[in-house]
Amino acid sequence: MPPASWSRPARVSAAALLAAALVGCSPPGSAADGPAPGPAGSGLSQPGPGDAATAGKGEVSLLQRVGTDGPLRTLDVEPDGRWECVDCAGDGVTSTGALNPEHVTRLQGLLADPGLAKESDQVRRYQVVCVDALTSSLITSAGLVTSQDCPGEEHPPIAHEILLLLTQATPAEMTA
Repeated sequence: MPPASWSRPARVSAAALLAAALVGCSPPGSAADGPAPGPAGSGLSQPGPGDAATAGKGEVSLLQRVGTDGPLRTLDVEPDGRWECVDCAGDGVTSTGALNPEHVTRLQGLLADPGLAKESDQVRRYQVVCVDALTSSLITSAGLVTSQDCPGEEHPPIAHEILLLLTQATPAEMTA
């Protein structure tokens, strides 16, 4: 549990910086795969060589950016379904809410699916390939799972279901 002085947006910002570094265009095994700094005691683990960012069990963060210069949109969801969304609609507004019980049950089932670990960027050796596309990164306890909204890209099925659930039940958006 992070210290009381760490606000949720500060932890999300650290997660955003970490995810941005991890989903860069560097090939797997490059220097970009090395350790990245993160706040001590945050919900994210600090990755070492070959590791990826993770969230606590039942938690998920969605980080989205259009292209390399677009604003970062973040959504953080707690195990009980409470969420906080920073700039999710691209309007600079931070909003909060809660998923309904059915969405919480579905989300927790997807996050607990052992197949999610096989969809992590590390396992798939994922590399961002499209320019100016919406890049969505989910930080879960199974690791970081990234996908892009570009023609021909196959989306990891479990992570895609999580992305659909989050974008349909919150102000987060599925497309740019």
